[in-house]
Amino acid sequence: MRRRTLLAAAALLPALAPGARAQARFANMSMFIPAGPGGGWDGLGRAIEQVARPAGLVGNFQFENVGGAGGIVGLPRFVSQRRGRPDALMVAGSVMVGAVLTNRSPLGLANVTPIARMTQEVGVVVVPASSDIRDIAGLLAAFRANPGGTSVGGGSAGGTDHITLGLILKALGRNAREGSYVAFAGGGPAQAAILGAQVKAGISGFSEFSEQIRAGRMRALATTGETRSDPAIPTLRESGVDVVTANWRGVFGAPGINPNQRAALVNLMTELNALPAWRELLATRGWDNAFLAGAEFDRFLAADIAATEAVLKELGLAG
Repeated sequence: MRRRTLLAAAALLPALAPGARAQARFANMSMFIPAGPGGGWDGLGRAIEQVARPAGLVGNFQFENVGGAGGIVGLPRFVSQRRGRPDALMVAGSVMVGAVLTNRSPLGLANVTPIARMTQEVGVVVVPASSDIRDIAGLLAAFRANPGGTSVGGGSAGGTDHITLGLILKALGRNAREGSYVAFAGGGPAQAAILGAQVKAGISGFSEFSEQIRAGRMRALATTGETRSDPAIPTLRESGVDVVTANWRGVFGAPGINPNQRAALVNLMTELNALPAWRELLATRGWDNAFLAGAEFDRFLAADIAATEAVLKELGLAG
């Protein structure tokens, strides 16, 4: 009787398996965001949690936000406090590449472990809804007349937003150093400054401002991509300014982890990227899938650092 009972119970196990939650690849994950809440890096970190936990890839996440100067305020904390930890990730990207160069930081992305590039998105140039600047032609005219009197808010100095402004001014025949760029520690503070008309215009990733644009609190003048991200918003290029920029974001492991520990993190992000839920989230957020991992990401990162340094020097934004 006991044998028949055990056999019957065993026969039920395959039927229960599809509904059972797989054991998490990581019981816990420390997610470090070197920026304030509400910006693109914070958004990516929270998005990873949103998909990874229900999929059973990670059991629990612990977040820490330390903002300032394009990530280089928080970077030393991640390097020193997470060293050797195989369960730690930091979100960063092209903004930190520029910030390290502009601020001549002694620490950079060479001091952490590249895991994967995850997303890329174009930028958008906006003004507050109350602005008397109605379209991109009006803003370009203001830049031509008095770039120093037309303040532009965005992410940290030397980041993608700052580079975009510098390239616009250069395309208009002005010097990038003539611009009045106001750097903020994250998307949240930049939004508040633009909405409060503390600056005359703003530049950031499209997803960071999309809610405010839809709500009518910001007016989108142009996007920075090759083609339109929104049918109603022209690109800079089609507006007569030959500028195309994009902002990539990815994740990095702690310094001092071994190759097997790095491979486990790469596998985690590869699995995440393959999930339908992740693809759906990318579409919802307006992020492009820019996944690169392992050696491919290493090569991309080296090339991006070199290219960013060349642009910043050309624009007079780095020594």
